[in-house]
Amino acid sequence: MVSDSVRAYTVQCANCSKWRFIPTKKKYEQIRETIAELPFLCETAREWRPEITCSDESDLVKDGSWRWAIDKPCIPQPPPGWQRILRIRAKGGTKFADVYYIAPSGKRFRSISEVQSFLNEHPEYLGVTLSQFSFQTPAPMEENYVRKRRASSAASHESGTLMPVAAIPISWIAPDQLRDLHFCEEGNSTSPAES
Repeated sequence: MVSDSVRAYTVQCANCSKWRFIPTKKKYEQIRETIAELPFLCETAREWRPEITCSDESDLVKDGSWRWAIDKPCIPQPPPGWQRILRIRAKGGTKFADVYYIAPSGKRFRSISEVQSFLNEHPEYLGVTLSQFSFQTPAPMEENYVRKRRASSAASHESGTLMPVAAIPISWIAPDQLRDLHFCEEGNSTSPAES
């Protein structure tokens, strides 16, 4: 069984740039799916924190006690009954994280081609489409978290296939397992991360 590495979900306010905790993974996935057309604002959090405003302190700061992952925007919510799981790898590897989907039957998928084969073989999942799946992984905020791969050829650099991708302010974070969550004062604003 695969479980999420993620222990807390946050989104950055488009107005004040303060980080706000999102109470559930489901709510986070709803926000992430529509963030391009509906930017997150502190007022959005009034659904679960009725008095919150941009003048309130940030829910947390990037202080080294959390492992930050900047997620891609517009990733669709998983189909009903399915789960999208993120597993963050240990520091120093060549890949930051893995994404898995788990079907209602408990079967795990690691690629879009596995999902397609499964859907072709199981017509009972009528209405579930490939557009509801994304295996895009977030980017680490910590510089040098992932060991850089050597280019297989100079041609791959010249062709432009290894372009950095800017992240937008939405994140999944996983705390260090030995530390407690601390609410802190507003700190540094984040900069775009490279994938």
